[in-house]
Amino acid sequence: MNALSEADAPVESWVRSSPAELYYERTKSENEVRGRARLQKLCTLFDEELLQRAKRVREKLPVYVPPPRKARRRVCKHKHKSEACSSSSSSDDDSDEDAFKIEQDCCMEELSRKVQHPQRVHADLWHNDAGEMNDGPLCRCSAKSRRIGIRHGIYPGETGYKLCDPNSNNAGKLFHYRISISPPTNFLTKTPTIIKHDEHEFLFEGFSLLSHVRLSDLPVCKVIRFNIEYTIEYEEEKMPENFTIHELDIFFKYLFHELLELVDFNLMPNLPSGNVEESCPAFHFFPRFVRDLPDNGKEVLAMVEVLRYLLDNSAQLVERQQLLHLNQISQSEWQNYVDFIKGMLVTKPGYKPCSLRVDQLDRNNSDLPECVDRETGISHPAIVHFGICHPQLSYAGNPEYQKAWREYVKYRHLMANMSKPSFKDKRKLEEKEQRLQEMRTQGRMKRNITVAISSEGFYRTGIMCDVVQHAMLIPVLTGHLRFHKSLDLLEESIGYRFKNRYLLQLALTHPSYKENYGTNPDHARNSLTNCGIRQPEYGDRKIHYMNTRKRGINTLVSIMSRFGKEHETVSNITHNERLEFLGDAVVEFLSSIHLFFMFPELEEGGLATYRAAIVQNQHLALLAKKLQLEEFMLYAHGSDLCHELELRHAMANCFEALMGALLLDGGIKVADEVFTDALFRQDEKLLSIWKNLPEHPLQEQEPLGDRSCIDSYRVLKELTKFEDSIGIKFKHIRLLARAFTDRSIGFTHLTLGSNQRLEFLGDTVLQLICSEYLYRHFPEHHEGHLSLLRSSLVNNRTQAVVCDDLGMPKYAVYANPKADLKTKDRADLLEAFLGALYVDKGLLYCEQFCHVCLFPRLQLFIMNQDWNDPKSKLQQCCLTLRTMDGGEPDIPYYKVVEASGPTNTRVYKVAVYFRSKRLATSSGSSIQQAEMNAAKQALENSRDLFPQLDHQKRVIAKSIKKQTGNELDNDSDRQHQEEKIKRPKYATPLQDESHLPKQYRMHENISSDELPEDEDFESTAPKSPTMPLRSNRSGSSSSSSSSDSDGSTSSPKCKRRLKKCSSVSSKSSLG
Repeated sequence: MNALSEADAPVESWVRSSPAELYYERTKSENEVRGRARLQKLCTLFDEELLQRAKRVREKLPVYVPPPRKARRRVCKHKHKSEACSSSSSSDDDSDEDAFKIEQDCCMEELSRKVQHPQRVHADLWHNDAGEMNDGPLCRCSAKSRRIGIRHGIYPGETGYKLCDPNSNNAGKLFHYRISISPPTNFLTKTPTIIKHDEHEFLFEGFSLLSHVRLSDLPVCKVIRFNIEYTIEYEEEKMPENFTIHELDIFFKYLFHELLELVDFNLMPNLPSGNVEESCPAFHFFPRFVRDLPDNGKEVLAMVEVLRYLLDNSAQLVERQQLLHLNQISQSEWQNYVDFIKGMLVTKPGYKPCSLRVDQLDRNNSDLPECVDRETGISHPAIVHFGICHPQLSYAGNPEYQKAWREYVKYRHLMANMSKPSFKDKRKLEEKEQRLQEMRTQGRMKRNITVAISSEGFYRTGIMCDVVQHAMLIPVLTGHLRFHKSLDLLEESIGYRFKNRYLLQLALTHPSYKENYGTNPDHARNSLTNCGIRQPEYGDRKIHYMNTRKRGINTLVSIMSRFGKEHETVSNITHNERLEFLGDAVVEFLSSIHLFFMFPELEEGGLATYRAAIVQNQHLALLAKKLQLEEFMLYAHGSDLCHELELRHAMANCFEALMGALLLDGGIKVADEVFTDALFRQDEKLLSIWKNLPEHPLQEQEPLGDRSCIDSYRVLKELTKFEDSIGIKFKHIRLLARAFTDRSIGFTHLTLGSNQRLEFLGDTVLQLICSEYLYRHFPEHHEGHLSLLRSSLVNNRTQAVVCDDLGMPKYAVYANPKADLKTKDRADLLEAFLGALYVDKGLLYCEQFCHVCLFPRLQLFIMNQDWNDPKSKLQQCCLTLRTMDGGEPDIPYYKVVEASGPTNTRVYKVAVYFRSKRLATSSGSSIQQAEMNAAKQALENSRDLFPQLDHQKRVIAKSIKKQTGNELDNDSDRQHQEEKIKRPKYATPLQDESHLPKQYRMHENISSDELPEDEDFESTAPKSPTMPLRSNRSGSSSSSSSSDSDGSTSSPKCKRRLKKCSSVSSKSSLG
């Protein structure tokens, strides 16, 4: 048995280097080798034959002076919110169209200029120039902006690396990592690069990375290419032996600069002196040619053999001796040679582009006069290459095609929202589709092209497409690693090291940023088209927008019909808008609590004014500037953020996202420390005042608690009944009394004021708790969707319902008692209670309260679309009825038709019209409320007019059915029917919720541990407001009492659940 188990055990992998004693010698250090004189001679030969070859050709060619370039306007593609309203006139639209037309004309001129380059190999093959894209300069930033920013290749904190010994492998200084790519699709080719050595075949499997510093556990590097998401991983391995740094450097120059023309790809740190010779590159790369050995072993080919292979395969594509007898070569012999070089890179040094992939070699080229040498009459075979035309020269960039495509998409969308499209409409749509197909197949607009050029002057390289495929991911990985190395400086600046570095990366990623190529995108695209795999396997195009698309009514309804996840789930949305949503609540919360305790006499209006000054974007941009976030931000190198106003707005958003990331990674205390440091980093006095907060005046009067006052005041005795009903006993019960005291009472020594300040505090506490919960449990929702869900939780109507469920109104104290409190008054009462609960108990109890009384209602809000108010829903329905003439869409409009009653109790009657037809009328205590009621009535009265309503219902029903698991097998259906028979007649289908996620089971019986007693909590609750952010994580309920359509719950059950609640399955950063 032992022998059998040992045989079945996995064998540990091992690696060795192929022997090359003639070129390397070992040193006394472990794994370290040095190159012999013979290796140095080979490297010199490689440099002269392959690296200097193009330079010698260029020196013989006439110097090319490009024509002067027109000055181009920088056109910002979107406006700041403050500018949007002021630029809506037709004249502004015309000027924008003119500007974009000028921009497009400049692009076409630039494309034409590049096509006319005298060293151009072919008009349809695009080449790379340093600092240039195909249609003009890569960077049009100002001189000031070019000095900073990762988009300019400037990584903060890169101070250079100690120079390596070029004639050694520097085993004691460098760290070796093997790079792997998954999935292997498009990287395992049919014709891999193979080097035959010592009667063995060594296959190319990728690259090794040599780093000057040990790479820590960083977020995974991912990139989308060919509509497939690839993961680039690196694994530390034992250092290979038979190579030197000089060999790696000359190979890097040959492959990346001479063949692939990635002239903007630079691994040198940006040093203040500008002298690149003072530092080593950030990384070195070793090509891995391997063969398998027994017992899970591998042998890595020595680097010298790779250089020898490249030298041996650098002859002319077709030798002169073969040209003289080209037609005498037998077809089989010729075909064998063609098969040998098919898929190989060939190069024409000094020309543009210098390299391309051979897809066919044709010696029958009578239709190509350029293949015949005019002086000697020798006919050269034609290289056939299948490529892709530049988008702006194909149908994709043709303005006529783009216009036709937009018309087709618009017409298709309008037809989809028509109740009964006519035959004429369908026929017109088919005609538009056919027209697009014709334009795509026109010769001058085809995207796929065939290039045939003379093979004269071309040399073989021996490199196949698999090397190119792997090499084109190197810039992506190096950019990822250098970016995270620079984040060490940011973490040092803020005084906190992230446990999950991906959160910091996410906070710094602008929505415009796309991690596609890691270098000049046009250079990478050109090299992939010219030298990469011919027929890549493509994935689903939806991967580009499945996690980013958020526009459109159908998208809105689809996303908003999704329930939250039972456990915290990482979102696939890869920019910082969601973190910005969370960070906005964090910044508002931190500002509010500090102001609340610092200014105990200031009323709600003053606190709100001070808070607005702190949280406004202009101020947050200044804080971002203090932290130098603009040096670390990732955003597209284009014109979107070319204006200072746009950049400051993006910096403010980035700062909020950073606060959100700090909350998730380190908790609210860490976020507070960083926020405080950013506010008063250079002023110790203000920093001390901001940090050392006094206690609440009621707490200062009775540091040990004021429950001894209960017997002396009837109002406090009454409040003990409320405490018993919810299962929470306040240490300072006068705080609870103040929460129920209206401002009409005035100042009393019992409460020292009204509940307005506590209401201000409770509002921001509620915003933070809801924002954090939604961020964690709704990963598919974007910032706007999360805001809609949060609005459905924290609006007056929902809060008023919770207030009634807990029986709060009967404890409210007014100078003139009211029979019925308004919705706003009841909502304010709940917020004041939360404020008092936070001051007395900390965030734990407030969060617990929300888990019990608010979050379980989310399911019904989603199912009933409570996030979508009637006016918005009516306008959405009207927009779907746009006519085919392309004019401005009709929208509903409202008119006040009657106003009656005295000023303080006036009732307004409003009518809503659409296309000059009255849809409904309704009344309300305010014009806004009357409009809402009228819109709601219109939706009910005019269902036949709006097919969008039925569509939304179907989408939501389908989504709910999918999420709640109603697609059961036959046995489950039968069991469900039996349970239905046993159920009482009055039970609704919603009451059978065994299939729902746990936090959405509205009728589940609670059987879990109770909260610790208040005395147990007092040892961990904040002792004084000097640390007002601390709270300890405990449990909260993940179920709710029975609810009707507006989210109301029965009071007794809601109170019982506040006493007894289960552990929350979600993770929280608030404690």
